[in-house]
Amino acid sequence: MTVRPTGYSVLRTGRAAVLLHRRAALVAVLLGAALAVTAVAYLCVGESFVRPAEVVRVLAGQPSPDEFVVGTLRLPRLVVGLLAGAAFGVAGSFIQTVARNPLASPDVIGVTHGAGAATVAAMTFGLAAYTALPYVSILGGLTAAALVYVFAWRRGLHASRFVLIGIGVSVALGSLTQLLLTKGDVLVAQQAKVWLTGSLNGRGYDHAAPLAAILLVLTPALLWAVRAQRTVSFDDDTATALGVRLGRVRLGLTILGVVLASVATAAAGPVDFVALLAPQIARRLARTAQIPLLGSALTGALIMTIADLLARKLFSPIELPVGVFTAVVGAPYLMWLIVRTRSRSGGAA
Repeated sequence: MTVRPTGYSVLRTGRAAVLLHRRAALVAVLLGAALAVTAVAYLCVGESFVRPAEVVRVLAGQPSPDEFVVGTLRLPRLVVGLLAGAAFGVAGSFIQTVARNPLASPDVIGVTHGAGAATVAAMTFGLAAYTALPYVSILGGLTAAALVYVFAWRRGLHASRFVLIGIGVSVALGSLTQLLLTKGDVLVAQQAKVWLTGSLNGRGYDHAAPLAAILLVLTPALLWAVRAQRTVSFDDDTATALGVRLGRVRLGLTILGVVLASVATAAAGPVDFVALLAPQIARRLARTAQIPLLGSALTGALIMTIADLLARKLFSPIELPVGVFTAVVGAPYLMWLIVRTRSRSGGAA
């Protein structure tokens, strides 16, 4: 007789059985509904208001007088925001799981800064074609993550050392990016500065295609990560006793997180704090021991969509980068996390 954990249900499809956390599933459904409503509102609002009925007609492929505004101007930008937000959310969940620290995220430990530095170098000096920028971004993110991993490894990967070294690498790469901006063409450097704040302005399907393709290719790895994430959540002794090769699993999750964050950065720019906020919000809503991946993806997409909607309309006709709004929310949250972590450490001491 098998013992089923409290709060879980078993879904059986033929010979396969899946353990499902009921609250996490409910939260995912509610987040999906909220995201659908927000997406329709996003397509409705702009310089001209489009009625929700017309938005639905365009999405259904039916003829509409607002087809150009919705289908050509707003929908591609929304798709990029949804995919990038979901990728940031999942990437953040992987990094935080490996580091076992809510302060860890791709933007905090230098991954997005590495992707940004490589992309800015390519843009400023014409080192790569425009279509190759997503792959340059991946290379930059992987390089930054490799530096952090090498310097943080000392007979194991200690969580606090991983985060601290990541912050140092992030600062160094940020300085390198600023140096690159002073060496290139003024016009290109100005465009790179706008990109560095994280913006969906002018984004289209050509930006979404590489991100969608890589997400599709990584689907088997993401399914593996759902199970691997549970084993990494145990303490080292328990995981080792269960026969888990922690080093390999952590490395696999880290590589997945780095690739997702780097490709999302190439598509939308280094939008800060989405990867930090989304996993923790999803975890608190679901009340699970490990970070729910689907909830993190939906939360990241929801944050990006709401932030870009505010960026387009709040100070209209001036359009702000989406990264400005995520930073307004994320920076205070990061400070609160640091204070809370310090107070807990002081209490334990």
